[in-house]
Amino acid sequence: MQVPLLDLKAQYATIRREIDEALMRVVESQYFILGPEVDALEHEIARYCRSPHALGVSSGTDALLIALMALDIGPGADVVTTPFTFFATAGTIARVGARPVFVDIEPSSFNIDASAAVAAIGAGTRAIMPVHLFGRCASMEPILEAARGRDLPVIEDAAQAIGSVDERGRAAGSVGTVGCFSFFPTKNLGGFGDGGMVTTADAEIADRMHMLRVHGMRPKYYHHIVGGNFRLDALQAAVLRVKLPLLDRWSAGRRANADRYRDLFSEAGLVGEHVRLPEDVTGHIYNQFVIRVDSRDELRDHLARAGVGTEIYYPVPLHLQACFRDLGYARGDFPHAEAAAAEVLALPIFPELTEDQIVHVVRSIAAFYVGG
Repeated sequence: MQVPLLDLKAQYATIRREIDEALMRVVESQYFILGPEVDALEHEIARYCRSPHALGVSSGTDALLIALMALDIGPGADVVTTPFTFFATAGTIARVGARPVFVDIEPSSFNIDASAAVAAIGAGTRAIMPVHLFGRCASMEPILEAARGRDLPVIEDAAQAIGSVDERGRAAGSVGTVGCFSFFPTKNLGGFGDGGMVTTADAEIADRMHMLRVHGMRPKYYHHIVGGNFRLDALQAAVLRVKLPLLDRWSAGRRANADRYRDLFSEAGLVGEHVRLPEDVTGHIYNQFVIRVDSRDELRDHLARAGVGTEIYYPVPLHLQACFRDLGYARGDFPHAEAAAAEVLALPIFPELTEDQIVHVVRSIAAFYVGG
């Protein structure tokens, strides 16, 4: 049996007619950059994320970048963040000339340790960038309280978390100063290419990001600040508008699959001894179902032979990446992030998974550890 990590063809099969109609609508309009499709998506995302303002941009990476630029984060600034995340989190900080200041993660959630983030705030700190990893919101309240007391912006990297809520029921991307989303095809809400969104409750920040998105221009060919080309394509917006009304149902499907994994792993006697499961918390939308296992690399090879797709998010924490060597961090500085990098394995969790496929995944893991 083949169980891919993600099967976007299965998703497309359920919405083929609506997607094809949306694409043809854009083609016939010949309006490909920004325009009415993007405007409509921005309003729909703002409503969905409970945020007064939403701005479509060219990728999740550019969402982070434009947020930093809008907040005047640049050379000489420190930004507190996590080393266990996709590279863009710290990469965008470095691109604006600022310095990523890493703190360790909570081993139970994989998210930034909020108390460590607060403790890392120093004289040079100009922002805090927590990440809602794998579809679970980070613990935000200690970070928000510290930020308010020091007048620091909080940039939520919610690239993997659209539709998730935190422990207080607040939507990801609506809690901090700016929320940043990715519509990369593998996300719960994915486009047919790159795309992103930024959300904010601050009208002045929103206005500044609108200018930054088009090279700091207003009106046409009159440039007040140096921005970039961060525009969202109308074709991507049209695809996302078809998918957005289905997002909650798809996320519920992911949660149901996570529950089924838990039952089957428990029945197989694997929990605790060989497999540590992600915590089951309210609001988790499971962009990834990430387990911690012994002999991770050997297990992954075994699963590949059994036809099961997996991925390692992430094999090298950012403080140990070669490009950040000059920051002065060393192995052992963030033991929880380093342990996670050695143990994590993402299993298929997409909503179209069948019962037989989930059973095959668990049985294949059981065969590796206990035989059979």
